[in-house]
Amino acid sequence: MNSVTVFDEPQLEFASGERLEHPRDGLTLFGPVDSKGIEKPSNLCYGVVGTKVGVAAFREFVKAVNRPIPTDDKLDGVLWPHFPGFEEAFHAVLPTEPAWVEELDELVVKNAATELDDHKRVFAVVSLFLSQIRAAKKSDEPFRFFVIVVPDFVFANCRPLSRFQGGHGYRVGKHEQRMRAEILDFFESYEPEQYSYSVDFRRQIKARVMELEIPIQIIRESTLRLAAAEKCFGVRQLTPLSDRAWNLSTALYYKAGGKPWKLSGVRDGVCYVGVSFKNTETTHNACSAAQMFLNDGDGVVFLGDEGRWYSERKGEYHLNRESARRLLSGVLSTYQALHGRKLTEVFLHCRSTVNEEEFAGYQAACPEGVKLVAIRVAPERLGLRVYRAGIRPVLRGTFWQVTPKRGFLWGSGFKPRLRTYDGSEVPQPLCIDIQHGEADVNQVARDIFGLTKLNYNNCKLGENQPVTIRFSSEVGEILVSNRTVKQHKPNFKYYI
Repeated sequence: MNSVTVFDEPQLEFASGERLEHPRDGLTLFGPVDSKGIEKPSNLCYGVVGTKVGVAAFREFVKAVNRPIPTDDKLDGVLWPHFPGFEEAFHAVLPTEPAWVEELDELVVKNAATELDDHKRVFAVVSLFLSQIRAAKKSDEPFRFFVIVVPDFVFANCRPLSRFQGGHGYRVGKHEQRMRAEILDFFESYEPEQYSYSVDFRRQIKARVMELEIPIQIIRESTLRLAAAEKCFGVRQLTPLSDRAWNLSTALYYKAGGKPWKLSGVRDGVCYVGVSFKNTETTHNACSAAQMFLNDGDGVVFLGDEGRWYSERKGEYHLNRESARRLLSGVLSTYQALHGRKLTEVFLHCRSTVNEEEFAGYQAACPEGVKLVAIRVAPERLGLRVYRAGIRPVLRGTFWQVTPKRGFLWGSGFKPRLRTYDGSEVPQPLCIDIQHGEADVNQVARDIFGLTKLNYNNCKLGENQPVTIRFSSEVGEILVSNRTVKQHKPNFKYYI
């Protein structure tokens, strides 16, 4: 079998069961899908931590998103639609004044962010922000989320490959770390804890803040700029203000406990589980993790076993039978505890292939009567490309079925709703392989295509990868790079 199909853009469901393709259209016309739900957030109580400049910028940004933001006359109104205002779009109030504000001394933050030792630098900066959230949590305010406004120099200096001139202190090597840990009494100022966390600001603060049981939204100060900047070297270029308002407002509403939209027409009892792996920083082992998603966007995260899962010969990760059983069993039991709905089908999405031993373990975890299908979903980064005659790229939603169990799906490409292609490279397809279990590859591809619309960290028509694969690396980084954090929250909103 060799055929090409172009799927219709999956529809989303909004308030009163209304359906449209684009989340911005649906929110503007009808409001979020949970508008009449009893758990819908109506007034978003939140706190803000940042420097004086950052806090002031966020206040001005909130004032802006509480009003309609029209599209600039010079821009395409289809690609960059106007923002109707937060309350109009989400049927909820985003107060102009936060319930808690804490301004950090910029010089103190900059001093911490210029420490030469990577671990000390990131640990110190994260601790500055976390200390203020801890203080706020002692109040009686029912916080829905916290906004962390990060100076751009923190973004530049507090990542794994950050390199900067100057700085103070000195780097502590692996050997010295072990030596200091053994003779701790001789180094009173030494904090071994800081060497057990990620050297990425975002990953570390996401992991450490979970003990406070409150999601956070990290925003760079420059992202909050209201006026357009001149195009010149060294100045960060941003999308239009209306676009940033859509994306950040959607993320804040979701982290406050809201459901902006859900997929329409998805079969009841079906769930999708993304399996990911991440190498540990201190050993030659790797850890596994799983993320489950439903059509309404609910996500559940579970950390699996650590072991020698990576094969250098094959270049792939594989669990043993028992670890595979524990991984899927853990995510299914977590889902049952949180949601309690009956499952009928489980679709596993993995970047690596799934061998017989792994699949036997996954099957052992599935309740009786639940259908299990294992699918390899991997971007074809250096492989197949398809070109159309003329200047337009392949249509988003194109599916080329090459065998009864294999095909290529283009999640990126020309989008008729936008009348353009909003990417910068030749669209890359996803290779879809049904490796175990019985399923119609055409239906599997349609489901995966629908999952490209469940990223609540922005408000786009659709992405090039499903949410099960799109966030697998980021979730793995947060969990595995911060192994000493034991209080992992299962809710997906803590990870994005």
